[in-house]
Amino acid sequence: MKILNLYACLGGNRYKWDDVAKEAGIEIEVTAVELDPEAARLYQERFPNDIVIVTDAHQYLLEHYQKFDFIWSSPPCPTHSRARFARQNTTVPVYPDLKLYEEVLLLDNYFNGKYVVENVIPFYEPLIPAQKRGRHLYWTNFVLPNELNERKVLIGSSKKGAKTNEVNHEFKALCDFHDYDFRQYKGEQRVDKMARNLVDYEAGRTILETALNIFKKSNTNQISIFDEM
Repeated sequence: MKILNLYACLGGNRYKWDDVAKEAGIEIEVTAVELDPEAARLYQERFPNDIVIVTDAHQYLLEHYQKFDFIWSSPPCPTHSRARFARQNTTVPVYPDLKLYEEVLLLDNYFNGKYVVENVIPFYEPLIPAQKRGRHLYWTNFVLPNELNERKVLIGSSKKGAKTNEVNHEFKALCDFHDYDFRQYKGEQRVDKMARNLVDYEAGRTILETALNIFKKSNTNQISIFDEM
């Protein structure tokens, strides 16, 4: 089964996919696309068997979507996030990046496999209906479980006024949560923001399990038809 992992970053969603494939008895080949060279380098270290491509994920999807069986896309979320309005005094108004919906429309109308496009719950009514799970929206062409086994980051509070300690404690909690030391990243992105945006690997696991079960059932049914012939 060929999988395309777009805007791969450090592979939060991908972390447990090998376990899922092994349990399902299906071999997977993952191609990851990431524009940030440093994030791509660390992703490759983390998943040495994946094909890692440093390029624009949006354009790569358009040119190569037909080569894959399952596609996961997590386009950048800042222009859609409700957090923009929590910081109205310091945030400049911008147009929402509608590449998110371009990808949903492309996949829904042209792609024959299974797909997931993941993003935050936006500050506006979504332009295309999606499945809400936890703090995220998922546009897919299959039904997700009601629970994705998403975990909560356990962050304790430090003494009142100790802002630096709070930030450090949150960052350590996020490293523990994702089972990854984000201090390895030496690129231009803020590591704390990267850590907050990474998809919970349990959600990634559950979603791929659902897709693989559909894929496996479809193949079994097809084999049965041929057997009857």
